[in-house]
Amino acid sequence: MIWKENRENAYCEITPAILSLKEQWEKKNYIDPRLYKEYNVKRGLRDEDGRGVLTGLTRVAEIQSYHVTENEKILPADGVLYYRGIDSRDIVKGSAERGRFAFEEAAYLLLFGELPTKEQLQDFCVQLASYRTLPSNFFRDVIMKAPSQDLMNTMQRAVLTLFCYDDKPNDIGLENVLRQCLQLTANMPVLAIYAYQAWRYSLPGESLFIHVPKPELSTAENFLRMLREDRSYTELEARTLDVALVLHADNGGGNNSTFTNHVVTSSGTDTYSAISAAMASLKGPRHGGANSKVMEMMADIKTHVKNWQDDGCVADYLTKMLDKEAFDRSGLIYGLGHAVYTRTDPRCEVFRDYVHKLAAEKGRERELELYANVERIGKELLMERQHKSALSTNIDFYSGFVYEMLGLPRELYTPLFAVARIAGWSAHRMEELSVGGKLIRPRYECVEAHRSYTPMEQR
Repeated sequence: MIWKENRENAYCEITPAILSLKEQWEKKNYIDPRLYKEYNVKRGLRDEDGRGVLTGLTRVAEIQSYHVTENEKILPADGVLYYRGIDSRDIVKGSAERGRFAFEEAAYLLLFGELPTKEQLQDFCVQLASYRTLPSNFFRDVIMKAPSQDLMNTMQRAVLTLFCYDDKPNDIGLENVLRQCLQLTANMPVLAIYAYQAWRYSLPGESLFIHVPKPELSTAENFLRMLREDRSYTELEARTLDVALVLHADNGGGNNSTFTNHVVTSSGTDTYSAISAAMASLKGPRHGGANSKVMEMMADIKTHVKNWQDDGCVADYLTKMLDKEAFDRSGLIYGLGHAVYTRTDPRCEVFRDYVHKLAAEKGRERELELYANVERIGKELLMERQHKSALSTNIDFYSGFVYEMLGLPRELYTPLFAVARIAGWSAHRMEELSVGGKLIRPRYECVEAHRSYTPMEQR
């Protein structure tokens, strides 16, 4: 009866009945935190020292972030991110020195295990360009239907709908999965930009313009070209975005979205479902949405800190944030610290140089100085409170600022992450299908007491 009485607006309304059911749920779903220790549960699949529980083997990517002594003591170390055993920093440097864009090269390496020759890279780029086309009327029939400000949901729906346009969607033979992964890698930037254009046209009411990608351009160049009405971009803008894509293409097999991809792939499901599941994970603010939170935090700091160059003023406000008296009262300084990296996040160290160059080109040096001050002072405060000798600056601390300088709307920050990470997801899916061979099924201990069934009239 409640549904019928409120059928006009009940779909989104929190009714008294929902509130009552929520209270009922809370009464029966509390688990004493002490039980996790009693049962030796690795919460978050983490050991007590913070290291991830070993759940699999991979050849795709590796993170080195600490040293372990002979007596099992963990010592902080400068972070290194390896793609197929090659330092990701060298991939960026090697491409930049020779005037190439690096993302396609990194994607090839992640998928096939070797750096491509000149001819192999050219053929790979041609292959991606040939796939960078959506089915006829897909934009009208799928992306324009119920557009959302949360573009990740629009993109997930589009990825799942591509299943319907595939003649062999459920075929998990490696050659077919490779074809599907390459098509998704090619089209992820197209889906991101078109989802944004559909949203800004349908809801804010802006003009609609759709630019098709050019086959001779890189992923980074096409992304900027499709986004901007005048299709223009500078060399530095494109190279900075290209570096961002390289650095986000993978981050080891244990990150949440990649692990999700492994778990879902292990069930034998189709590529579109596995990638959509990984995207659902990436969407979460604890994973791919962190840079947007940094931007909100920095906007708040700009408003409340009168003198950005005064260390005392900056420290006072950061202390209020840590004391849960300012910003979102979470007690966090977003972008400082990482779940795995200890002393440095190598991605941030590579990105830092491009941040400075772009800030100079855009006349944003004063804001960059504030970022540097928040980073330096914030790390000092956090290390003191957490009794740590080292703390890394996450790439998310600067990536949002870079994207803002590139003129990217905040709605595209996490979708851009997906544009990069599809390369790593594809490599891990292929690996799981070829060597996994077992359904991933961890164990949960039930702590509910056994009870007898009570007949309706006795309840």
